[in-house]
Amino acid sequence: MARRPALSIPGKGRDRPLRVRAEDGEDLAVVSAYLQDAIVPVSEMAYEADERRFALVAGRFRWEIAPDGRTAGKRSEDGDAPFERVHTGLRFEGVRSVRSKGLDRSDRSLFLNLLSIAYADNAVDLIFAGDSTIRLDVDGLSCHVEDLGTPWPTVFRPSHDDDGNTHGAD
Repeated sequence: MARRPALSIPGKGRDRPLRVRAEDGEDLAVVSAYLQDAIVPVSEMAYEADERRFALVAGRFRWEIAPDGRTAGKRSEDGDAPFERVHTGLRFEGVRSVRSKGLDRSDRSLFLNLLSIAYADNAVDLIFAGDSTIRLDVDGLSCHVEDLGTPWPTVFRPSHDDDGNTHGAD
């Protein structure tokens, strides 16, 4: 029997929530693109060692509906904010351990800007601006992403300078 595709990409409908899963590196590259520039409060991260699960909730920029050619701070002709963010849940199963570099996970007031997610050698790296990384040691890749709630408007479109710093985050 053929393997069913792991990704269920939403249609072009503006109001369709994102709901995907990743089971290999290619899938995770798509998830990483959707979550690029997500704002992640440290207070919204949790490692459940008994359940072997790592989860977080982020404010995801909705790249899939962002109009091309609009720049940060510009509203559409009808006065609406041209961009949106939405709360998104990200969950990894089969997590053996969690390590971090360049950040204090005990500082619950800290907000992180997610740049990318990578998978290699049974490790998932959540890479944040400011040279911060969270590494998940996993049995295999089992990742689930789901938008939660209603998107909200923003006039800010994230952009990056040559040093990898993000601008326009809200």
